[in-house]
Amino acid sequence: MAWVLAELSPRDLVPEIWPPTPEVRAERERARWRPHLVRHRTAPKNRIHAILLAFGKPCPVSDLFATGGRQLLARLALPEPWAGNVVAALALIDDLDAQVHACEQDLRHLGADHPYVPLLMTAPGIAWVPGYTIAAEVGDITRFPSPKKLCGYTGLCPRVYQSGSRDQRGPLAKNGPPYLHWALIEATIHAAHHPC
Repeated sequence: MAWVLAELSPRDLVPEIWPPTPEVRAERERARWRPHLVRHRTAPKNRIHAILLAFGKPCPVSDLFATGGRQLLARLALPEPWAGNVVAALALIDDLDAQVHACEQDLRHLGADHPYVPLLMTAPGIAWVPGYTIAAEVGDITRFPSPKKLCGYTGLCPRVYQSGSRDQRGPLAKNGPPYLHWALIEATIHAAHHPC
């Protein structure tokens, strides 16, 4: 392997890597912590829904964890240990809600001083959290020599199959950083549902 690198290096055929600075790594960790908390919050919510299904209890409210849903859960007469599990799951959800909210406040505060986040937020569908996540995952944008290279880094460009004169486009490559991919897809979905 070293011989191959030694042969390719003088010809500028070895791609350059960009090691993120400690500041960029810290930004990425802050941005990645929120989706981690949200995934953990989803588990007790799913557990409560599973308990309701197991006992044949309908869910007539659109959000089981808002005020109306909480009142419905308080009125249910579930036997033990399921009633205790619902109470414990609601306590976990409340705790994780507070942590997610605090994380969002931190991202909003830090994003206000970030050089890229206010600019990203001018694009439709990008709010504080996706904007901060995109900025953190991209890092220093000047490291990309062209917009085409940045697009390739995101993994949101189509796969290309070429053979001779044939050029066929396939599905998205999805080979970029998963959190960057998530933030860009979230922004796209939000922009599609709420056009300017």
